[in-house]
Formats: sequence, C-alpha cells, structure tokens
Amino acid sequence: MRMTQLQVRMDAKTKKDAQKVLADLGLDASAAVKVLFKQIARTKSFPIDMRGQNGFTPQKAHEMRNGVAGAKNSAQSFRTAEEVLADALQ
Repeated sequence: MRMTQLQVRMDAKTKKDAQKVLADLGLDASAAVKVLFKQIARTKSFPIDMRGQNGFTPQKAHEMRNGVAGAKNSAQSFRTAEEVLADALQ
C-alpha cells in the first residue's frame, strides 16, 4: 500500500498534554492518528462524541435552533408547562 504524509497544526499545550496521555497508553501521535483514521474509514463516521459547551452535538444544536425558529413563527400557545413538555418530546 502506498503511504502518504499528514501534517497537523495545534497549540503546544494540547500536543504536550495529548502526548502524555498517549504515552501512558503505549502510543505515539502517529499511531493514534492512524487508529483514528482507520476507525473513521471502517465505520464511515467520526468515532468521538462531539459535544459543545452546551452538552449538545452540533446536529442536535442545529435541530434545536431550527425548532426555536419554527416556534417563533408559530401561532401555537400552551396553557401549562406540561403541555410545552409534551409537545417538545413528540
């Protein structure tokens, strides 16, 4: 198989902190990137749960923003908090 090279730029602290963890696992950065890329290729997905500061994945945050925008444009109203929750959980 033909090999290729990948260069990654990052801040020095992140690199140092990650290398320490990887060393404890018996890996170097190159091996860790190879494992990551092989997993991405095998599963056709990103193997890390990407959550923002709000605890939501980017996809869920996008869905919620769209839901809020839709709610603002809706004439629907609710009498109780239970009605709001029931509607939100549908």
